Amino acid sequence: MKLSARNQLPGKVVEIKEGAVNAIVIIDIGGGNKISATISMTSVNELNLKVGSDAIAVIKATSVMVGVPD
Repeated sequence: MKLSARNQLPGKVVEIKEGAVNAIVIIDIGGGNKISATISMTSVNELNLKVGSDAIAVIKATSVMVGVPD
């Protein structure tokens, strides 16, 4: 798989929270870091994602927001 996105973080699926239409997929990328992504249930099924599956979190963002506590 070749993508233009440079932020590709390989890891393992550690949790899938299934909903009626979407799922939240949690990927452990190592070093105590986890990334969550909301994707369609259709995508979960087409990618055959399961806990323990290898996966790559691909981040392509045109902006990043930063906040601070009040």
